[in-house]
Amino acid sequence: MCGIAGFIDNTLKKSNPELNRLAKNMAATLAHRGPDHSGEWMDQESGLALGHRRLSILDLSIEGNQPMVSRSGRYVLIHNGEIYNYRDLKKDLEKNGYDWRGNSDTEVMLAAFETWGIKNSLKRFNGMFAFALWDRKERSLFLARDRMGIKPLYYGQNNGIFLFASQLKAIKAHPAWQGEIDRDALTLFLRYCYVPTPWSIYKGVFKLPAAHFIVVRENGKVVSKPHCYWDLADIAEQGAACAKG
Repeated sequence: MCGIAGFIDNTLKKSNPELNRLAKNMAATLAHRGPDHSGEWMDQESGLALGHRRLSILDLSIEGNQPMVSRSGRYVLIHNGEIYNYRDLKKDLEKNGYDWRGNSDTEVMLAAFETWGIKNSLKRFNGMFAFALWDRKERSLFLARDRMGIKPLYYGQNNGIFLFASQLKAIKAHPAWQGEIDRDALTLFLRYCYVPTPWSIYKGVFKLPAAHFIVVRENGKVVSKPHCYWDLADIAEQGAACAKG
């Protein structure tokens, strides 16, 4: 288990040290999720900051620390979870001449994005994950969650700032945060004893549904509604069709 957090704030042009401080403070609330290492990465031009708390499992060395930058420098990734089939993906990527700095699944994910593209890579990943990927070429942030929704991911706009994190406490740690209880979500909580996806208890903050992704531009605007990249009903129908011959 790790923790991810970050934001896009282009309302004011903050310095890299200030962006770093804010991301570090947000991620610090997730220290219980990742006690082994903390890291930050900033893009001052876009007002983007990424924070990560790491629980070292697959690669205990510093080569597995995050945020991690792809070999070409195009992508920057923070990741919570595990890609179960990363060794198989690694073998396929080695056919393209990839050599590795370490042994983490995070590095394999970045190589996959560079080789197959983000959406095609998502379809190949077998695991539990929530990640934030900054594309330095397209100037956009890509948020995604695993097929079953095992790993949590919240996102939303607050005071003109786009915020995301593994848990709400990290979003609330941003100094611009002004939370307002969503009364409709409160009604759902009283009815079901939990707040169902895609809502959260706060207005303007949502849970990314399982097997979905969103794209956020550098101005902090979400490009479209969450997009589904994998659907259990479709898989069941395909299996039934194959069984019938």
